Amino acid sequence: MKLILSFVTAFMLFLQTSDLEALRNSYAKANQSNENTKSFIDLAEKKSSSDPVISAYKAAAQIMEAKITTEKGKRKSFVKTGATSLESIIKSNPNNIELRVIRLSVQENIPKIVGYHSSLKDDKTFILNNYSKQNAGLKNYIKRFALQSKTITAAERATLK
Repeated sequence: MKLILSFVTAFMLFLQTSDLEALRNSYAKANQSNENTKSFIDLAEKKSSSDPVISAYKAAAQIMEAKITTEKGKRKSFVKTGATSLESIIKSNPNNIELRVIRLSVQENIPKIVGYHSSLKDDKTFILNNYSKQNAGLKNYIKRFALQSKTITAAERATLK
């Protein structure tokens, strides 16, 4: 019985990891085009998990929905709902570096007029200070993010090894 339970647990972890990788890859491409944004939103909406990282990607998808919606009255609602959700997730998991990467990328890419930029410096500092403690897969993801980041400087990128 324990063996079966172990296999089921390992399989569930594998599925969750592959779900997370799919979300990461889709999120990394989401700002390249409206089609990629829509694909990311669709993928995120299909995920149901209590994992805070997956929940944070879902919150980011809500914010990105404002970019592609044709209903002007809903843009503010999408941003407010997504940002509130993302902030709540980070407040509950303040030491999760991937959550900080998600928020930093959202805040970098949202129009300045929205006013959702208060955590840029804190998140960048947290990411740079905690990068070395992460696993290889997450380090690679953070490096790829840093290469296109508007907040992380070239000198800071060089420290990410």
